[in-house]
Amino acid sequence: MNHGTHENNQCRSNKHIMRKLTIALLFAAAAGSLTVCAQNAPKTTEPTAVEEPFTLDPTPIDRSDSHQFTSYAPMLAKVTPSIATVSTSSVVRIMRSRGGDPMEEFLRRFYGITPEDNSDDKQSDSSGSGTRKVPNGMGSGVIVSADGYIITNNHVVCDSSGEAADEINVALLDGREFKAKLVGRDPQTDVAVLKIDASGLPVVPFGESDDLQVGDLVFAVGNPMGLSQSVTMGIVSAVGRSRLGILGERGYEDFIQTDAPINPGNSGGALVDAKGRLVGINTAILSRSGGSIGIGFAIPSSMVRSVAVNLMDGGKVERGYLGVTIRNLDATLAESFGIQGGKGSLIEGVAPGSPAEKAGLKRGDVIVKVDGRNVVSDGDLRMHVAQKKPGTKISMTYIRDGKSRETEITLASLSPDMLAGPGGILVPGVTVQPVTEELAKKFGLENPAGVVVTNVAADSPFSSSLVTGMQILEINDEPISDVAQARELIKDGAVNRLWVIYKGNSGYLGIRVPKE
Repeated sequence: MNHGTHENNQCRSNKHIMRKLTIALLFAAAAGSLTVCAQNAPKTTEPTAVEEPFTLDPTPIDRSDSHQFTSYAPMLAKVTPSIATVSTSSVVRIMRSRGGDPMEEFLRRFYGITPEDNSDDKQSDSSGSGTRKVPNGMGSGVIVSADGYIITNNHVVCDSSGEAADEINVALLDGREFKAKLVGRDPQTDVAVLKIDASGLPVVPFGESDDLQVGDLVFAVGNPMGLSQSVTMGIVSAVGRSRLGILGERGYEDFIQTDAPINPGNSGGALVDAKGRLVGINTAILSRSGGSIGIGFAIPSSMVRSVAVNLMDGGKVERGYLGVTIRNLDATLAESFGIQGGKGSLIEGVAPGSPAEKAGLKRGDVIVKVDGRNVVSDGDLRMHVAQKKPGTKISMTYIRDGKSRETEITLASLSPDMLAGPGGILVPGVTVQPVTEELAKKFGLENPAGVVVTNVAADSPFSSSLVTGMQILEINDEPISDVAQARELIKDGAVNRLWVIYKGNSGYLGIRVPKE
């Protein structure tokens, strides 16, 4: 996990080694729902809860200027002092016993730490047991306010389990080092905000990432492979990249793709335009080997600003909730619903009591515009809604029976349970849904009964036993008919017996659920 990129398993045989492109986070794995919600939408006209400390330069790039630059050194000299090195560590408990300590062996083998090392970081009690700080890795961060707010990736400040690291340190270009406070983090966008006790810091101004075009010049600034203040140059290769699976099924992906070389350690660093303005936070690469092959991804600065303000305001992100299950239109469906151009988002379900139901939306409606913006795919709608705060009113244009209609909807608050879409949380961190035709096809399920696991959070205590695609037919010998019944059958404070099917194999599985 540390200093590197996660890769999918490569398929090997005795005669061939077939290399597959894998999506990889540069530092560690972080954590879309069909329930509509998310980022990257036109700015809301409603005031934010806190005054933004960020500097914004909205001046558009003059793409007609044919002047040829021989060096970008003056611009980059202003940017690089605002890029910090972020390193983290976690505290592990060491239990000493006769015959050797397995944890000491683990530390020695994987971290090169011997019992005599880190004497300043090790504390023991009378039994000889104690704790030791274990490094998680290193990434980058961007100073966005003179009084010490720093934006980085969520996966930079987490340990291997997805939990926040016990200690976060920040090193600046001028040699100063600080212990940082984690203000807040949002795994669904992979954004985190840190705060250090300092003032008068150099700041990178924000640019308008929504104005980026393919071919615009960009620079990636960060600490790849531990080489601080490294700068690479490239262009914007694409915008609006989504459905890559980098942030999981519940993540909000709307990445900028760039060929500016990005490597492990660049996570959380800046992607700046030719005027030195922050247009993205570097977060992932597409790679065979874990190193850059010229396909990197950055979170747009428009999304970063929205999330960061929320985190600074209350330590968490509040997202709007519409309450519909949607899908993309293909050419055949578009024709059947009479949608010219084949663009829009088809509603396949409306949650009871949701804002969508109250506004009169029904299954079979096709949403074609939201707040005057064309909806090309379900991702557009989902990202737009989740950027809005609960209580925000949005306008919507939809097609029903071939006729265009309009409505205004007041968004509700998106709770964790709503992220389960038509399903729900079975046990902490595990989402299940009824077995639909679509899910059966996706996971290769032959039996339509029971429920299927559709998401397992990285920090779930059941992540080692329940996996995505696992079908649960019985709980404690009772057949399952729906999600609500499945939850009722789970006994807290006891070992529960599940009859499951996974990849064609069936059998019993025992899970211990602690008392709430």
